[in-house]
Amino acid sequence: MSSLQNQASLRRVRGATTFEACLPRKALEPPSGTDWLHEIKHDGFRILAQKDGSNVRLITRNGYNFADRYPLIMDAMARLSVQTCIIDGEAIVVDQSGLSVFDLLRYRTHDHAATLCAFDLLELDGADVRRTPIEERKRLLARALHVQHHGMALNACYDSDGPEIYDYACALGCEGIVSKRRGSRYFSGRTDQWLKMKNPLAPAASREREVDWAKR
Repeated sequence: MSSLQNQASLRRVRGATTFEACLPRKALEPPSGTDWLHEIKHDGFRILAQKDGSNVRLITRNGYNFADRYPLIMDAMARLSVQTCIIDGEAIVVDQSGLSVFDLLRYRTHDHAATLCAFDLLELDGADVRRTPIEERKRLLARALHVQHHGMALNACYDSDGPEIYDYACALGCEGIVSKRRGSRYFSGRTDQWLKMKNPLAPAASREREVDWAKR
């Protein structure tokens, strides 16, 4: 893809009323081996956080701008020492045990406490990085977030064996894990390069079963 095509593509992402995020496919069990990185899956709202100078937007997958909802995330984005960036992450609110609780977001009772769990980077200071390997995107993201700001945190990434990380996430009561293939690029839509395994005992799994039942 040429530089001009990259710039046009990024403009479409920034100005879109909706965005097609990179989405994991469901898997029956977590992958094993050294070809995969693993992240805890948190229960929240998927957000594409965009900074362009002093302008910050928090765009949901359905195209809503939640900038007026989450002041901590807005402040953290504004304080980043970069001119422009597009960060993919999950807006979450945690309980006293540190576990993300979706109902605290859904019922708008804790908007003031929402933070962004950042896990990927699409653009940095005008450079489209979606075609770079995931390891490099995560390195650039970590560098952009090297100064900690209340309201944003880098989502931890593990290179241990997938089943071990999945068992760990389930024991904590988390939603599950997402496993991402080393060297993968950022694709729009569903991809086999990202796999998700949900904790069947987590509230998110119960909500999903309720939706499936309602569709029958």
